[in-house]
Amino acid sequence: MKRQVLLPTLKKQEYIILPESVGWYESSADHDVGRQAGALDNFSIHFVLSGTGYVELDGEKYTLQKGDAFLYFPKQEQRYYSSKDDPWSVRWVHFYGSTLQTFLSEIGFGRFTLWRLPNLSKLVQTHEQLLVDAEQNSFLHLSALSTLTYAFLSTFTTIAVPRESKAKQELDSRIQSLLPKMQEKAPEPFDLEFWAKEAGVSSYYFCRLFKRVTQMTPMAFITLCRLRFSKQLLLEERHLTVKEIADKSGYPNPSYYNKLFLENEGMTPTMYRQMYF
Repeated sequence: MKRQVLLPTLKKQEYIILPESVGWYESSADHDVGRQAGALDNFSIHFVLSGTGYVELDGEKYTLQKGDAFLYFPKQEQRYYSSKDDPWSVRWVHFYGSTLQTFLSEIGFGRFTLWRLPNLSKLVQTHEQLLVDAEQNSFLHLSALSTLTYAFLSTFTTIAVPRESKAKQELDSRIQSLLPKMQEKAPEPFDLEFWAKEAGVSSYYFCRLFKRVTQMTPMAFITLCRLRFSKQLLLEERHLTVKEIADKSGYPNPSYYNKLFLENEGMTPTMYRQMYF
């Protein structure tokens, strides 16, 4: 049995999260997916209800069974498939949202791909509600669709625990513990060697660890933090010019700041400010 709903990806929308597709494959021996890095620009969560499947990561093959799950970030390489002899039953959601990458990274969900779900029934319930709504309404009721997708993601992040070795968790925790401080100091000039020293590793290894933990480079994370800080200033500090906000956010060159803001938000800082006043 296969239940699945494919939905359009809306480039301009006001919701924090929306699904791109949602489904449930039951005893699906032919479920076999391989995607190159950069092929898919959304998040995905799959979780196993029964049977056996496999995920390949960094040249290693991992067996997944009931209660196991995997989370992919946008543009990650993906390789997963069902056992032919013991086909898995798997539920899944592909979803997107402009602030999700920072949010999930900050709470530790960029650190691992494989997860365990101690309370599987609760996630099944929220997933079924989302699937039924998508089947009945498609994207006609976006508010409800967004709410149900957020409920599913919130349930997942509440109950999921990582399925990784202690050594790897300890290394990744070094990066995770630095994220709040990096966010706080984002408007300051970025010094890669300083942050690598804070983590107790080389600059090269820091970049590798950081990418594994957050699914982005250190500079990409700093850029997102700076832009978020500047958005707050645009709305709360009305007396500041865009040039002054650019400088306070870490961009002495206002033209470069405008370019980055437009690329990430789809509008200029001035347009963003005018939307709310």
